[in-house]
Amino acid sequence: MKKFNKKILIATGGTGGHIFPAYSLAEHMIKQGIQIKITTDKRGLKFIKNYKNLDIKVINTDTIFKKNPIIFIISLFKISFAFLNALYLLLVYKPNIVFGMGGYSSFPICIAAKLLNIPFIIYENNLIIGKANKYLLPYAHKFFTAYPMSEKISEKYHKKTLRIGNIIRQNIINFKNKKIIYEQNQINILILGGSQAAKVFAEKLPKIFEECIKKEELKIKIFQQCTPEQNEELKKVYTLLNIEHEIFNFSENILDFFVKTDLAITRSGASMLAELLNCNIPFISIPLPSSADNHQLKNAEYFEKLGCGFLIKEENMSKDLFQLIKLIHKDKDLLNQVKSTQIKYSDKEVFRKIDNQIKEKIDE
Repeated sequence: MKKFNKKILIATGGTGGHIFPAYSLAEHMIKQGIQIKITTDKRGLKFIKNYKNLDIKVINTDTIFKKNPIIFIISLFKISFAFLNALYLLLVYKPNIVFGMGGYSSFPICIAAKLLNIPFIIYENNLIIGKANKYLLPYAHKFFTAYPMSEKISEKYHKKTLRIGNIIRQNIINFKNKKIIYEQNQINILILGGSQAAKVFAEKLPKIFEECIKKEELKIKIFQQCTPEQNEELKKVYTLLNIEHEIFNFSENILDFFVKTDLAITRSGASMLAELLNCNIPFISIPLPSSADNHQLKNAEYFEKLGCGFLIKEENMSKDLFQLIKLIHKDKDLLNQVKSTQIKYSDKEVFRKIDNQIKEKIDE
């Protein structure tokens, strides 16, 4: 794709599942010579504030889905103020295209773009369309999806809907996982907590690993992501259990852990599962029960059906995870079977597909 002296604004939500695809898209576009601005809220800022190459604008808003009437009215004021901020930003920045990456903080930007007749594209990386994208779909220029939608999209929107795959970092796409799981005695487990899983995983997983050690004498090594305040307690627990371990917090260099990993235990957010899938890391996904519209369960079920991972529900975690780890430790070919299925999948064409779709519009 040729380099453009053009502008794109990427409007994203505040969770890691929205932020990381937005950053990956921005990184790609910047390399194309396109001027990029990212909008997010204060939640999203904590994920990307250290990326010095990004032009970031914080626009705080709220979700309209509030049951309390007083909080609902306050939310309307926040959304209205965010919309006015979005209008001003677009009038000053004058982007050629707006990308909406999902999440309620992307909503006022996209609506403002529609009002100003700026074409906008929305992207959905889950199997069911999020609330913000659902309301934006009738007005969007294009609707990009990572996977086939598990819920029916109206036929009138089929022409604007295109499956492009997962928008993930280029170094993830280029990663070559040559690790083969042999019949060695030890299994290396990577635990990806994230902000929404760290507490539960830090509380429950050590007890399950203790069962693995004491009941079955399984040899395991743990790499566990957690919040900084959990560091010392986890180190203490694993030391007492005589489990070899490495505790880390949010890491931009997650590939450093992927090369050591036989098996990952993770939530079922679309971005994380996409990275594990592209890097051929077998995973056990434990969906967040409170995820909007239960989308994490839908993600996990999809990958389990494909044979790309295992699924355990949080309410059954204590019993089922112990049994599954025991089974995998006994028969590591189960992991190699998953890797063989995963290797058939790749998102290496995602940026070419995006480039092809926006070229005509950005050239106008």
